[in-house]
Amino acid sequence: MTLQTQATPLPENISVAIRTFKQQLRQQIGDVDALFARISQHIESAIAEAKAEERQFGTAWPVVEHSDIASGRVSNETLARIKRRGCVVVKKQFPREQALAWDQSLLDYLDLNDFDAQYRGPGDNFFGSLEASRPEIFPIYWSQAQMQARQSDATTQVQSFLNRLWRFSSQGKQWFDPDVSIIYPDRIRRRPPGTTSNGLGAHTDSGALERWLLPAYQQVFAAIFHGDTEAYDPWDAAWRTEVNEYDVPDTTKCSAFRTFQGWTALSDMLAGQGLLHVVPVPEAMAYILLRPLLDDVPEDELCGVAPGKVLPVSAKWHPLLIDGLCSIPPLEAGDSVWWHCDVIHSFAPVENQQGWGNVMYIPAAPMCAKNRACVQQVAEALALGRSPADFPPEDYETGWRDRFTLDDLNDNGRRALGLV
Repeated sequence: MTLQTQATPLPENISVAIRTFKQQLRQQIGDVDALFARISQHIESAIAEAKAEERQFGTAWPVVEHSDIASGRVSNETLARIKRRGCVVVKKQFPREQALAWDQSLLDYLDLNDFDAQYRGPGDNFFGSLEASRPEIFPIYWSQAQMQARQSDATTQVQSFLNRLWRFSSQGKQWFDPDVSIIYPDRIRRRPPGTTSNGLGAHTDSGALERWLLPAYQQVFAAIFHGDTEAYDPWDAAWRTEVNEYDVPDTTKCSAFRTFQGWTALSDMLAGQGLLHVVPVPEAMAYILLRPLLDDVPEDELCGVAPGKVLPVSAKWHPLLIDGLCSIPPLEAGDSVWWHCDVIHSFAPVENQQGWGNVMYIPAAPMCAKNRACVQQVAEALALGRSPADFPPEDYETGWRDRFTLDDLNDNGRRALGLV
């Protein structure tokens, strides 16, 4: 059964589609208030446990050494904790000196090609009404630094480790290959010392309106939508590779299935300096999906969800989840952080930031039919130096010097682009 295999048009009348689906869900579930109270109690308990860890150990995030991943020495206890929290910090994925050198090379790349004179401002408004300052995001995709990190042995090892936390074979089908992840190019962030930022409000990516209305997502969340939240497994990949986001013109989207979102630190990061926070409870998606069914939400509303935007999580509609946000620990350049594709995340505000806050966004996106189609477009964009298809067509790098090219790919890179 193939549900979503290409770009999906928006419903002609979104309000009617929302009202109809909410009525259907209430009939399927029965006592919505009792179900929501039950899932809220479970999530409140999980958040309390995470917050207690944060107070005791300084962070609720599991932390593993890259060397333990590379040698297969991560304990079953740690594996279970990563799955419980839905996030992990990988220490020393790259040597600190290597990460700092990449950071400098990115600056050199921008300067060599006179980026400041060419920059035309943000090319999208993907984050919609989320509270945020002007981002320090550079729409650069094909630098030597980014591509060397993406095709490195270290990244390949970590991606395979993370993909294998999922149940990738179920219902008689292998949904993805855990040991090959595609190159999914994303941008870089450079936040200088002294920055004052409102941060970025809590949200999830990989679909907003889609999580209720698309047939494939209805399969992913079938247990929740039928009132059996205890049976929901956020680590079962069934049907997730069949989901496409709605085709909304002039918006950033994601054409790939990502098991984990992630980034690699290019600078040391101090505690309290505008760091990433998550709600370390993957099954909190059940709270988000059921919340619009309560009586205080207008019938044609999904708690602030809008087409083509991220899924907002707010104090108005989701106070329990906002209270559950937990910060990553301090990082060194070369460390990486990863979070499950359903996990709620935000960036904390900061005033007069101490130190740099520089990252390369690199996710885990395992090879499957959906991602194989995505990576064909990635390879074409790399060959031409264009912006990837999921991002605004700013195309700064088409004529840039020292740009990474197809000839620079190693065996990992060629495999990740489906070229072998």
